[in-house]
Amino acid sequence: MLVTREQLREQVQRRELAPVYVLYGEETYLRDRAAKAIAEACFSKDDLRDFNEAEFSLSVSENLQRAIAAAEQFPMMAARRLVRIKDVSIAATAARDTLREEHEKALKAYLKSPSATSVVIFIANEFNGNRKISKLLKDLASIVEFSPLDEAGLRSWAESIFRRNGTAIDKSAVALLASLCGGDVARLESEAEKLITAALPEKAVTVELIETLVADHRELSNFALNDELNRGRGAAAIKALEKVLGDGAEPVMILGSLSYNFRKLAIVKGMMERDVERGEITRQMGVKYSLQEGYFAAARRTDRALLTYIIKRIADVDLAIKTSKGGADGPRKQLEVLVSEIASLNSARR
Repeated sequence: MLVTREQLREQVQRRELAPVYVLYGEETYLRDRAAKAIAEACFSKDDLRDFNEAEFSLSVSENLQRAIAAAEQFPMMAARRLVRIKDVSIAATAARDTLREEHEKALKAYLKSPSATSVVIFIANEFNGNRKISKLLKDLASIVEFSPLDEAGLRSWAESIFRRNGTAIDKSAVALLASLCGGDVARLESEAEKLITAALPEKAVTVELIETLVADHRELSNFALNDELNRGRGAAAIKALEKVLGDGAEPVMILGSLSYNFRKLAIVKGMMERDVERGEITRQMGVKYSLQEGYFAAARRTDRALLTYIIKRIADVDLAIKTSKGGADGPRKQLEVLVSEIASLNSARR
């Protein structure tokens, strides 16, 4: 059964929890926060939580059966048991699966008759809804998707943080903060907390305070342009490019960032094809937590041959700009043509 984030929030607030949840989506920060909130709602302050909470990783295939066995145990001096199952992957192809066909019989048996005194959370890195085992979970578990927040969602999220803390902020200041933080919810929360402290004792956040304390990270490091490119959204990619240029970024710097990101995607793609464990890939990526899932999603969407071609095209344009072979329109026009081409290629591959 599909459950919205708002419905999940209401369940947690009422402590009326489903027996089995599947949490997935590109916004891994919110996904992990939700898993933590469910866990907190399982226990009261007097419960012996340490004796009733267990976590298993599906990087070890046998752990699904162990997790089910843990869920079937009765709680000890608590109302519930909590079982977290992480590193869950139901990919487009079986090669990357960690929740596999061999698990289906045991999983189906538990889902049809889950323990009334346990809450099981599947924390999925990949969840392809077309696979048979995904459909089984959709039929018998509560499925919650965590998509990236749009601009309105980011503003609403920021407003709720300030409201909870009794700090005033007007809409223009909220819009500026959301824009500066891009789609990075973790950073948005961190910056909001910093601003709340800085706003004492007046407890009012202004545009001027934000401009003073919050660094502008709207450049390519926020992954926005690359994300639009990999999704094949040409118009949005051009808009993102215009924004980066409008913020004062030099074309050569933009090309360098594009090259860096697509080379990293190629590395991630290669490691995924070699079935390197996700944890090992993450350690080698050198990308902050809130951007990791974006790289994995982009790598899954784009094949190796296309990545190789894109990297070569970026190098060609970089050379043309540096040797002044851009014609009358110059570097900006070349960048727009390049971005349109990459977006078009990715759109054709979807």
